[in-house]
Amino acid sequence: MTEPSPKVVTSTLAKKTQLRFLTCGSVDDGKSTLIGRLLYDSQSIMDDQLSQSQIESNRYGTQGKNLDLALLVDGLQAEREQGITIDVAYRFFETSRRKFIAVDTPGHEQYTRNMVTGASNVDLAIIVIDAKRGISKQTKRHTTIIHLLGIKTVILAINKMDLLDYNEEKFLSIQREYESYTKILSELKVITIPISALHGDGVTKLSKKIAWYSGPTILNCLETVNITNVLLKQPPRFPIQWINRPNPNFRGFSGLLQSGSISVGDDVTVFPSLEKTKISEIYEPNGKVQATQAGKSITITLYPEVDISRGDMIAGNINPPHLADKLAAHIVWMDRTDLLPERTYDIRFATSQTRAQIISLEHKIDINTLNKHAAKTLFMNEIGYCKLSLSQSVAFDSYINNKFTGSFVLIDRESKATVGAGMIDFPLRRASNVKWHNMKVNKEIRAQSFKQKPLILWFTGISGAGKSSIADKLEQALVARGNFTYLLDGDNLRHGLNKDLGFTDQDRVENIRRVAEVGNLMVDAGLIVLACFISPFKAERNMARALFNEDEFIEIFIDTSLEICEARDPKGLYKKVRSGELKNFTGIDSPYEKPNKPEIHIKTRTKNINQSVTQILSYLEYKI
Repeated sequence: MTEPSPKVVTSTLAKKTQLRFLTCGSVDDGKSTLIGRLLYDSQSIMDDQLSQSQIESNRYGTQGKNLDLALLVDGLQAEREQGITIDVAYRFFETSRRKFIAVDTPGHEQYTRNMVTGASNVDLAIIVIDAKRGISKQTKRHTTIIHLLGIKTVILAINKMDLLDYNEEKFLSIQREYESYTKILSELKVITIPISALHGDGVTKLSKKIAWYSGPTILNCLETVNITNVLLKQPPRFPIQWINRPNPNFRGFSGLLQSGSISVGDDVTVFPSLEKTKISEIYEPNGKVQATQAGKSITITLYPEVDISRGDMIAGNINPPHLADKLAAHIVWMDRTDLLPERTYDIRFATSQTRAQIISLEHKIDINTLNKHAAKTLFMNEIGYCKLSLSQSVAFDSYINNKFTGSFVLIDRESKATVGAGMIDFPLRRASNVKWHNMKVNKEIRAQSFKQKPLILWFTGISGAGKSSIADKLEQALVARGNFTYLLDGDNLRHGLNKDLGFTDQDRVENIRRVAEVGNLMVDAGLIVLACFISPFKAERNMARALFNEDEFIEIFIDTSLEICEARDPKGLYKKVRSGELKNFTGIDSPYEKPNKPEIHIKTRTKNINQSVTQILSYLEYKI
C-alpha cells in the first residue's frame, strides 16, 4: 500500500473541524493532568518537550520517577513550583478526526478573571471534579460563569476514580447532585464521565476498572460533539479597528469580521452615525475577493465614502445591532476594590471605548443556589445584574445573539486595571418625551450679565483640614469684589439634598455625583461655585471634573496632616472614631486618595486662612 502524497494529506487536514474547549474546576482536581493525558495519548508531545518534562517531573513532580502529565501544561515557573495553574494555558493537538485547542484555566478563586478570559470563546467546557471531594464552591462558580458565557455543552469529568476503587455509587451520587444544581440552567447539556486522568481510564479509552460505565470517553466526546459555526449564520458585524491609508488615493477600513458574511455590493449601515453606503471592495491578506465570512481579518472600501473612525461598526441593514446609551448586563467582578454603583468606569466593547456608570445593581447571584439577592456592591469574583449608563450611544448586540459584540470589559479610570467583564442582556430605552431644551438665555449670556467667568472651585481634604473656613473667607472676598457666588458645603447638603445618604463607600460616591450635577447647573447659571467636600476618591473627583469644560473645574487640595486635623477636631469626630463610636471615617478606617496634580495646592502647615485665600485669589486673578 503506497503512502498518500503530501498534497492529499494537506487536503485531508484542511477538512478537519476545529474544537476549542475549556477545562476548569477547583484546585488540584486534575485539570492540567487531564490535558496532559490527552496530549500524551494523542502523541502531540515533541521528543525534546517530553525530555524536558521528565526533568521537571524529577524536580517538581508529584509522581515520583514517573512523568507528571500536569507539567506538560503548566508553563510558568511559579506553576511548576507550586503545582497549580495560574495563567490561562493554550495547548494545540489533533487526532485523525479533529483539531483541538485546549484552554486550561486556574482553579483558585482569585484567578476567576483568568477563567472568564479563557471561557469567552470556546465551544465546550470540561468541568473536572475530584471524586473524593465532590462538588465544590468553585465547581458551582465555574458552572454559573459557563452558563452566562453561553456555553451550551459541558463534560462533567469526575476524576481520581482510582482513589475510590472506581466506585460506581460515588460517581452516581456526584452526577445526581450536579444535575440537581443545574436543572434551572436552561439549554445546558451535561455529559458525565468517570475518569482517572493519571492512569488514562475514561480519557482516551475505557477500561475494565469502569466496566459499569458504557458511555463515551472524554476524547470520543470531543471528537464527535456537534459544533456548528453559528457566527456564519448571524448578521454581519464589522467593528473598525484601523483606518487604512497607504496612499492618498486609498481609504480602507480594517478589522476582524466578527460574524456573518459580506459581499461586494452589499448595502450596509455605519454605526453610530447611521450613514448608509455599499461595500465597494474586499481585501483579504492574499488579495481582493468578492465575498468573505466571519473570522477573517479584512480591509474594505465603501461607495459612497462616509466618515468612519476606529470604534465604529459596519453592519448589514437586516437585523441591525442595538444603538443605545443605556443597557442591562450581567457582570463578573474581578477586582479587589468593590464595585461601587454610580462610580464612573471606562467601558470597552469590540473596538470602541467610552465611559459608563453603573446606575443600579439589581441583584447578585448566589452561586451555591443560583438565587438572586439584593446587593449594594459586588466583591471580587461575585456576579451581579446591573444597569449601566454610557456617556454616548454605542452599537452592540445581546450576548445571547452575538458574544463578541454583546460583551464588554470595565476598566478602572485611575489604575487602568480591568475590573469587570460584562454580558449584555438588552438595551434600556430612554423615555422618548425626555429631551434637553436649549434655552435662549444660556451660560455665556448669564456670564456676560454677571461680568465674570463661571467656574467651580472644588475644595478637597480630610475632615478638619479647613476647607469650609477657607472657602467661607474666599467667598466673602469674591463677593466684595463684585462676583456672584454660591458655596456648596458638605454638611449643609446632608441636611436636605443628601440627607438620605450615609458614609459607606457607595453613599460617598452618590454624594459626590449629586453635588457635581448641582454644581454643573450652578456654573451653567453663570455663578462661581465653591464646593467643599472631603471627596476622598480620585475616581469621583475625576467624574466631577468631566462634567465641566476644561477651564471650569479648579481642584484645590487643602493639605493638612492627620495629626493637625485630629488636634483641631472642631466637630469632635476624631474623638468618636478613637472611642469606636464612629466607623468609616476618612483618614482613619476609610481611605483618602490625595490629588496627584491639583490646580491649587495649599499646605496649611505653613499658611493661615488669610494667606490661603490670597494664594487662591492670585491664581484666579486672570481667570474670572
